[in-house]
Amino acid sequence: MYIPKHFKIEDENIIYDFIDRYGFATLFSQHNGEPYATHLPLILNKSDNALYGHFARPNEQWKDTENQQVLVVFQGPHCYISPSWYETMKAVPTWNYVSIHLYGKMEIIEDEEVIFDSLNDLVNKYESPDSPYNLKGVEPSFFEGMSKGIVAFRIKITKIEAKAKLSQNHPVERQELIIKNLENTSKQDNIQVASLMRNNLV
Repeated sequence: MYIPKHFKIEDENIIYDFIDRYGFATLFSQHNGEPYATHLPLILNKSDNALYGHFARPNEQWKDTENQQVLVVFQGPHCYISPSWYETMKAVPTWNYVSIHLYGKMEIIEDEEVIFDSLNDLVNKYESPDSPYNLKGVEPSFFEGMSKGIVAFRIKITKIEAKAKLSQNHPVERQELIIKNLENTSKQDNIQVASLMRNNLV
């Protein structure tokens, strides 16, 4: 990923928090000699330095991903930035966004206990705290049948690239004008980008 120095995120805590918040990712690999992508939720295990997830078994991407160097993209809020918001019209339109790229080796998981733990972590992350649903409460026979329909995997992370393009290369006064205009809309992405920009100015 092309990352000018203004936009590079180097703080691991910020990167990991972002991955946790925007955990629905795009997984790219080579499949049948062509680029192939699957959209899926992933769980980061920091102590293991790995991502965990699963394919639907009919999705044949898993068949040739093992030991491949794969790319996972986590995309955060993004929005259009209009030059009409600046103090001058001698400017061009642009786009602000946050994106994290993780590279790693894919491993197919066969261990049933590891499969259960990774699925349980995923459910616990996204279920409401007061939800009655819990994977540990699912009948073993039902879980066994359900798990036959998936292929679980682990991606051992080898490289991380993190970018927050939030107008840091512009003067503070211009950044404040952008924030004001983004906050003056009802679009959630605009508001989230404005919040990230404001945090940069603190």
